Amino acid sequence: MLFLSLGLLLQAKDYVVTSPDGSVTVTVSDGDAVSYWVDCNGIVLLEPSFISMTLQDGTVFGGKDKFRVTRRTVDESFDVQNFKRARVRDHFNELTLSAKRYDIIFRAYDDGIAYRFVAKGRKGETVVVAEQAEFAFPEDWNLYVPYVARDNSSFEPQFFSSFESTYSHHPLSKWEKGRLAILPLTVEAAGGIKVCVTESDLLDYPGMYLYNGNGSTTLTGVYAPYPDKVEQGGHNMLQGLVRTRKDYIAKGPASWAFPWRTLIIAREDKQLAESDMTWRLGRPAAAGDWSWVKPGKVAWDWWNDWNLYGVDFEAGINTETYKYYIDFASAHGIEYVILDEGWAVNLQADLMQVVPEIDLPALCRYAEQKNVGLILWAGYWAFNRDMEGVCRHYSQMGIKGWKIDFMDRDDQPMVQFYEKAAATAAKYRMLCDFHGAFKPAGIQRTYPNVLNFEGIHGLENMKWSTSAVDQVTYDVTVPFTRYVAGPADYTQGAMHNATRRNYYPSNSEPMSQGTRCHQLAEYLIFDAPLTMLCDSPSNYMQEPECTDFIASIPTEWDETVALDGKIAEYVVIARRSGSTWYIGALGNWDARDLTVDLSPLGIQHVEGEAFVDGANAHRAARDYRKVETSVHGAVWKVHLAPGGGAVLVLK
Repeated sequence: MLFLSLGLLLQAKDYVVTSPDGSVTVTVSDGDAVSYWVDCNGIVLLEPSFISMTLQDGTVFGGKDKFRVTRRTVDESFDVQNFKRARVRDHFNELTLSAKRYDIIFRAYDDGIAYRFVAKGRKGETVVVAEQAEFAFPEDWNLYVPYVARDNSSFEPQFFSSFESTYSHHPLSKWEKGRLAILPLTVEAAGGIKVCVTESDLLDYPGMYLYNGNGSTTLTGVYAPYPDKVEQGGHNMLQGLVRTRKDYIAKGPASWAFPWRTLIIAREDKQLAESDMTWRLGRPAAAGDWSWVKPGKVAWDWWNDWNLYGVDFEAGINTETYKYYIDFASAHGIEYVILDEGWAVNLQADLMQVVPEIDLPALCRYAEQKNVGLILWAGYWAFNRDMEGVCRHYSQMGIKGWKIDFMDRDDQPMVQFYEKAAATAAKYRMLCDFHGAFKPAGIQRTYPNVLNFEGIHGLENMKWSTSAVDQVTYDVTVPFTRYVAGPADYTQGAMHNATRRNYYPSNSEPMSQGTRCHQLAEYLIFDAPLTMLCDSPSNYMQEPECTDFIASIPTEWDETVALDGKIAEYVVIARRSGSTWYIGALGNWDARDLTVDLSPLGIQHVEGEAFVDGANAHRAARDYRKVETSVHGAVWKVHLAPGGGAVLVLK
């Protein structure tokens, strides 16, 4: 009897937590190692997947431990600023396995699951040597995978990346040899279900990559080791180049909440396009006044190569050109103008050295008179060497924020840089737009002054990409992948548009792939509280109808509803600001006729206006029509040309 009792004690125990609506179930097993598996409506999405953390002192979180189990249910709502909706509901059931020195927390939402480790009750520093994160899919499903676009001879060169990857589409078992993938990553499961893997509350820990090294259907987490020796170098001496690394991935305090590992589950593709789980799992912002954070649109100089025409001065990086941009922004109610790379002396990595062609204090005074804010571009190394000093100096001058670029890493010190930059900028009431950046992972909730991120293969790539790059299909893939993590500075708004046949790269006078209405609709499909107008003021003034529309679009919303969509094919999203609904539709290179059900918006028999692809948009991509329209019976019928788009505004 004693032997039998001992055997029973050593057997694994299973613990179950189910989402509030009962559709999503997480089962956790605590045998010799902790594993979990997930199902949705009876469909197994993950088979037993092992998780653990190994510390430098030999401690293993997720090993053979005795756990105390607690549960709770949370259902609360939050008012939100600078987001896709004004109020977010956070409703989940939670299971916590508590060991002596750590907890493992699992949450089950109606739209996904999340888990995290929490170190507690320890003494001294916590040094993490390895983390095991498995995602064991039960079948060889297809996935949309953003491989790191770097040398894959080893992991090390892939840890230095701009995170601007396009997508490969293939079965899990056909993972390309030696290649890491960045997050988010979306898997096409059984029954039409989509599973998006990402992370949140990433503030002081390396970002997670995914890898499949054996042709199986299991993906595993990979993390950049902690940098040892870092040298200044790279683009214009503005990057930190890692020369050697430590034998661990992270170090931190004795009590430490590690990032959430998340599976966002969608029964229909469109549900991914409206997800806010990453924001929900972010750490709440510090109490205080954040009302000074003002989102808006930005007139941008770099993409259009400072190309002005019909002016009596030589355009370029000079005071006259930026006054012209300020005048344009002011005339159209555009909130900001950015001074991108070139305003500070090149190769000095010193933001206090302004080129002589620019009188920055005079521009600040001029912009203030015109009710326009100025944002400065900054390379990572230059900003990091004295962020307190430059934030103090330029905030006093009147600068409203920073576009910080060329971080190109997500090891622990670089992730910590994001929080330090956000906190320092907030101290001086300045905005942040992170470029050369990994995906958003909750920091935009923690620091509401962080309005945008790159981490996307945005329109800037059309300055040099050949026609082999299919940007149009990418555009209807990212609402179900990259944008699930949060906003992105895609930098849309091209007035020079090209069909698939007519496109070519042009660095000085670039164009977009797809129609004019494809560009207009991106302002509604893509989340971006801080949104660029990428083209030249001269080009916009040649197109006043489109320019006035772009300038009128809000960048924060009271409500967002994804109406329809299929990954890599098309997407339709509606956003409400006040009493006005803005509805955007994007398509891939296939022409299609859409019948959009507007009943989720409560709209019937409403007058409105629409921008739609012109009859010849398949030949001349700039062809469009602005039409007055009526919506009857809560249905919008619209034709999309190849690479097309449409927008509908209903008041």
